[in-house]
Amino acid sequence: MTEHGPEIRFDVPSAARIWNYWLGGKDNYPVDREVGDAFAQLNPGVFTEARKSREFLVRAVRFLAAEAGIRQFLDVGTGLPTMQNTHEVAQLTAPESKIVYVDNDPIVLAHARALLVNSSPQGVTTYVDADYREPERILAGARAVLDFEQPIAVLFMGVFGYIQDPDEVHTIIEALVGAVPAGSYMALWDGTDTSEAARAAAKAQADLGSPYHQRSPRQIEAWFDGLDLVEPGVVTLTDWRPDAAEVGEAVHIDGYGGVARKP
Repeated sequence: MTEHGPEIRFDVPSAARIWNYWLGGKDNYPVDREVGDAFAQLNPGVFTEARKSREFLVRAVRFLAAEAGIRQFLDVGTGLPTMQNTHEVAQLTAPESKIVYVDNDPIVLAHARALLVNSSPQGVTTYVDADYREPERILAGARAVLDFEQPIAVLFMGVFGYIQDPDEVHTIIEALVGAVPAGSYMALWDGTDTSEAARAAAKAQADLGSPYHQRSPRQIEAWFDGLDLVEPGVVTLTDWRPDAAEVGEAVHIDGYGGVARKP
C-alpha cells in the first residue's frame, strides 16, 4: 500500500463518511451527519438508495466473478468498508480473486488497513492511496498486483458526482479502462437528477459544503461508449438484474448504472 494525502479532518464533511452514515455505519462525525440529514430531509429515500446502490455492487461483482469469469478487480473510489465489500463478494465465488481498492480519503486508508483484508488464502486484497484524477498513480499501484495481460473489472461505484465536468469523467474512464485488455469489464453507477426531491437534496448538500453533481441517465450511458453493454443496459439500479427476492419491488432509485465488456 502506498501512502500520501492530507490528515483526517473532523470539521469538514467527507463523502465517504456521509455514505457510511446513510448505510447505517458508525464511522462518521457530526459534520457528516449534518450534511447527510440535510439531504435526507429533502429526499428521505436516500437511506434506501444507499442500501440499494450497495446491492447493485454486490450483484454486479457476483455477475463478473460467476458468469463473466473475472478474477481481477480494480475498485476505484472504494469508500469506507461496510456490508459485502467487493473482495468478499468476489472471493466468495472465486477464492483466487485479486482486488485492488483505490481511494485517497485518509480515514478510508486507516480502515482499509484494518478491515479490507483477504477473505480467502488463495486471493489478494490490497489498497492504493490515490485520487481517481491520478490514473497513472492508480495503474502503477495496480500493476504491482494485477496482471494486465488478463481481463480486469474496473469499478466506479457512485464516485463521479464529485467531478463537475462530465468530460473529465470521460478522460478518467478512458485512461483506466483503456489500460486493461480486451475482455475486461467496467461496472459503473452514479446519482441522477431523475426526481425533484433528488435535485433539491443535492442543492442542500452543496450548500453545506459537500457538492454532488447529478447526471442524467443519458450522460451516464455515454460513459459506456465503445463498450458492449451487458443486458439490461444502463438502468435504474434496482432494475439491473434484481435477485428473485427483489423482483416486483417498486422502489424508485435516483441512480443509474450498468456493466459493460471491453471488446
